[in-house]
Amino acid sequence: MYEPPLHRQDDLAALHDLIRRRPLGLIVNRGAQGLAANAVPFLIDAGIGRFGRLRAHVARANGLWRELQGEAETLVVFQDVDHYISPSWYATKRETGKVVPTWNYVMVQARGRAKVIEDEAWLRGQIAELTATHEGGRAAPWAVDDAPEDFVAAMARQIVGLEIEIDDLRGKWKASQNRPAADRAGVIAGLTEDGDPDALAMAAIVGQAAK
Repeated sequence: MYEPPLHRQDDLAALHDLIRRRPLGLIVNRGAQGLAANAVPFLIDAGIGRFGRLRAHVARANGLWRELQGEAETLVVFQDVDHYISPSWYATKRETGKVVPTWNYVMVQARGRAKVIEDEAWLRGQIAELTATHEGGRAAPWAVDDAPEDFVAAMARQIVGLEIEIDDLRGKWKASQNRPAADRAGVIAGLTEDGDPDALAMAAIVGQAAK
């Protein structure tokens, strides 16, 4: 990933927080048919190793897990909010006209070697934790135990677990840090005027990055 110093995010807590908020990672690997990408929801164990450990499961019918056997190297991409940035928002446009459009975005990339897990207790624990993580804030949360035991057991046999201890974790917060203060102020105003949820979220990120 291209990482100009101004856009590099080195705060490990911020990187882990993005993974928790945007847990659907795009796992990229090279298999028998070449490069492949699969979207998979992950959990992050922040206290494991230097950068943490990712845990997930995939359908047994998905050939991904077979290609990851032998601790194959993998890349997992997590992306937060993104938004188009119009040059018309820059003060520099009115001063010199020497501006071009760009795109702001927030992204984390994790690299590591995948471990394939077929242990039933591990799988049930991962399913229960993943469910609790995303159901916990609901008024009437669903739990794995709400389903019949024989059904849960049958479903567990249809999945395979993945663990990736992260060897390298990189973040990129591209949020107009390279623009003068007046241009950043214009970006925040333009995004706020747009008013859609992604624009408002990016306006907040630009404002934070400018501090």
